[in-house]
Amino acid sequence: MAARESRTTLVDAAAQLYDTDFYEWCIKMAALLRAGRIDKVDLEHVAEEIEDLGKGQYRELDSRTTVLILHLLKKRYQAGKQTRSWDQTIRDQRIEIRGLLRYNPSLRRALAGAPARVYDDAVDKASNETGLPADKFPQSCPFSPQEIFGAEFFPDK
Repeated sequence: MAARESRTTLVDAAAQLYDTDFYEWCIKMAALLRAGRIDKVDLEHVAEEIEDLGKGQYRELDSRTTVLILHLLKKRYQAGKQTRSWDQTIRDQRIEIRGLLRYNPSLRRALAGAPARVYDDAVDKASNETGLPADKFPQSCPFSPQEIFGAEFFPDK
């Protein structure tokens, strides 16, 4: 019984550290894991942080897709004001998405649905950046996933 209480006390202290000094908690949990001291690890928070790391990759895919669609919209609906930086941003986002998928291949399952998930945000940003009303853009994404993520597609008016 004393061993169980001792473990509970250690894990409770780790959980408290999680709330008061996250960096120190990370260092301690990594050291405990490397030492094989699973009995002292704040498993609930470690599991939560690992899940959050995965969700962060998903959010990055959506964020990069938003920026990509934003610039595709700007090229199509504000063609007279195009700059070379728009094309470069499109290329950069495609490169970053390819890298993200290279290191997280399971995200490919989320790729086809990304345009629909982020399109409203891309329109909001496009409206803000161009000064065009949001209703000047289509209600749903006018570009296919193949166009959005393909290296060669750049919309013309």
